[in-house]
Amino acid sequence: MRSTLAMVIFVFSVIAVSVTGSPSGTAPNSRSNRDLLLVVNKGDRTLSIVDPESGSQLATVPVGGTTGHEVAVSPDGQTAWVPIYGDSGVGSPGSDGRTVSVIDLNSRRTIASIDLGGPTRPHCAIFCPKDGRLYVTAELIRSIEVIDPNTRKVVDSIPTGEPESHMLAISSDGKRGYTSNVGRGTVSVIDLCKKKVIGVIRVAKVVQRIAMSVDDRLVFTADQTKPQIAVIDTRTNAVKTWVTLSDIGFGMTPSRDGRRLLITHPASDSVSILDLHSMKVEQVIHVPPDPQEILVRPDDQIAYVSCDQSKQVAAIDLSSGKVEKLIDVGAGADGLGWAATGHQ
Repeated sequence: MRSTLAMVIFVFSVIAVSVTGSPSGTAPNSRSNRDLLLVVNKGDRTLSIVDPESGSQLATVPVGGTTGHEVAVSPDGQTAWVPIYGDSGVGSPGSDGRTVSVIDLNSRRTIASIDLGGPTRPHCAIFCPKDGRLYVTAELIRSIEVIDPNTRKVVDSIPTGEPESHMLAISSDGKRGYTSNVGRGTVSVIDLCKKKVIGVIRVAKVVQRIAMSVDDRLVFTADQTKPQIAVIDTRTNAVKTWVTLSDIGFGMTPSRDGRRLLITHPASDSVSILDLHSMKVEQVIHVPPDPQEILVRPDDQIAYVSCDQSKQVAAIDLSSGKVEKLIDVGAGADGLGWAATGHQ
């Protein structure tokens, strides 16, 4: 009788766990060797973990602060790194973040919080392809903080020479870094090996995001006062040309084949596709309200666009130029990351 009662209790316990999930309201580990799309939700202060094939949100993980904007994924696809920026926009009064949260993508829990040593407003995070370290922009101290992912400690600080260094691009050989300095309207050119600024490029009154071409020859940043983007030649570190857009641009990323640049337009709820050979916009695609960031899937077939106001990510089929599906995520959807399973 006692063994029968024990079996009944066990069965009901299994049923209860399968219904309620983990304590944080997320599903238990069910990654099943698949790639994941990650979305930082500023409004919810969470990280969405999405199955990109089905378009379903598998889990949400609290990022542990107010609030994360961007995310970087470790080269092995096991962890997500979310800088905690603060509760305001660039150059506006508000709280000043000072930490980077580390989230394990298998257990779907925050496993560490790295203190940068003071208020810095950390924002953009990128794993350097050369040394495997995490490079994080720190607006308030005009620097890029370098974190060793193994010890989870800050091991270096590289100056940007300008305030409000918001976004960062790193060359494929890991030797050069480029920051967009929002309120100064400049781009800093940084020798990451020698840890020094080798140039500051005047672009516009205000700029925003930044991107680099696949061949490292061009850097792009968006003028926030006029509908145009600056095209910077990395050999001369000067603006080579300007490209006129239908509306003010924001987030940018190149396609994997290097042929196109995708640009978000938050005010007109659209994405432009720029042909990098002709430097002409070849298509404008409508997406849900307030598109922010773009991530192109490794196979170059789909572009994911975070849409702040709609709590969605739009998946654009790059062969047809049409929105294939809309993925429900959280409030204030912004930074995107891709966790590949190839290294597992």
